[in-house]
Amino acid sequence: MSISGLGGTHFDIAIYLANRPPIDHYPILNQLQALAPGELSHIVTHTSNHWRKVFNVYSKFLWALREEAVFQSESQSSWQCYRDRRLLQHDCREALLFSPPSFSSTVLSTFASPAPSVSSPKVVHIVAGKTYAQTLDLPSDLRWLDGSFAIAESVSLIVCPYLDYRQLSNARIERLADLVRGLRASA
Repeated sequence: MSISGLGGTHFDIAIYLANRPPIDHYPILNQLQALAPGELSHIVTHTSNHWRKVFNVYSKFLWALREEAVFQSESQSSWQCYRDRRLLQHDCREALLFSPPSFSSTVLSTFASPAPSVSSPKVVHIVAGKTYAQTLDLPSDLRWLDGSFAIAESVSLIVCPYLDYRQLSNARIERLADLVRGLRASA
């Protein structure tokens, strides 16, 4: 099984979506591809408002984590700056994946960070959307915490609302960030 989507090859956060940008080569993309500078703006300009929301919410979520030194630099002084200058580019630590989640270490070892260690947490998988999650073959230990979030600690998996302002509000973004921190602390 191959991984297809957008982002850096050394990701430790992977968000899975059921859909892709409906322009250019994205509908048939069959590999992991980092965005080039300005490519995110191109996608937003040539698609619906939906993709602007997806990228904004993803960036807000990463900003809520604020764990990496990249967020401390002057050039990354807000979630908007991160979105415009680094989100899903070659040097990032996140991916937006269009392929279904794979928890196989063989598949992930090609792309993700090296084997987990104190300085390199394992990949946290986030499926965006309860409806999409219901179509996937997810681990049997997945348990719903409430109507919005589910978790399977065995594979560092979280199911969350879709990346949209109404579904993944600021309060839910903070909750998602807390769940990610909890998974990383228990790794």
